[in-house]
Order: sequence, then structure tokens, then C-alpha cells
Amino acid sequence: MSGSYLRPVSGETPVAAGRPKRVVFVDQSALYAESWRAVLACRYGPAVSFEFHRDASEALEALGPDVSLLLLDLELPLFGGRELFELAKERGVTNRRIVILSSRPAEELHLLFPDGSCLAVINKTEPNQQNAFLMILDSIVKRH
Repeated sequence: MSGSYLRPVSGETPVAAGRPKRVVFVDQSALYAESWRAVLACRYGPAVSFEFHRDASEALEALGPDVSLLLLDLELPLFGGRELFELAKERGVTNRRIVILSSRPAEELHLLFPDGSCLAVINKTEPNQQNAFLMILDSIVKRH
């Protein structure tokens, strides 16, 4: 991942009250996850705790109502992101805390996940989508 949309905005470091916001990232790509881990560390420091899971079944065990944000790749092996999405909700992660990530076009993602079914759907490869994603993160980290 590269581009200006990954740089933190100078002087903007949201401060979280209390314990760190728990961000759980489920994706096949360790490289993609590591790039987001670096962005979150640079942008929010200790205000965010980042967990990466490559395996959906491993991720499922880590999910619960204490997840501040679940970043979920739609194209997961074993069982797909759509199934993990439903299982995460059963484990107490509200749909307002789930962001679906995919390389599919945003229009297709919006058909699969209509408004209100999750917090957002983000195309992994579009810079404007990445900017929207950072705004979502800012909102969650600032929330008490």
C-alpha cells in the first residue's frame, strides 16, 4: 500500500479515553495487514490495539462484544467473509462495528451488504475508499 492517503494528518492524533480500542483484522494477506498495523500505530499510537488473523476459525475465537472494529476480508478461505460476518454478529460484534474489505468494485459490495447491514464496505484498491476508511477509524478512536 502506498500513497498519500496512508500518511497521518499532521497534528491529528485522536485520544481515546480508557483502554485502547480493539481492532481485529481478518485477511489472507499478512502484508496488507502489516501495512494497516503500521498506519494505525503511526496515526493512533497506544489508543488502538491491533490483532491480525489470517485464519477465519482462529479469528472467530477472538471475536466478542469488546471488539471496537472488525475489518473483514470478504474473500477468505475455509469459510468466506460473509459467513464470518454472520458468526461475528452471533458472538456479539454489532453490525455497526464491522467493515467489509474486498477487491471487488464498491457497487458490487453495496449490493452484497446494503446500507445498515454493516458499518461500511471498502474496496481495498481505491485510494478514495482508503480515505473513507481512515475517517471511519478516526471516528471510532475518538468515540468514548
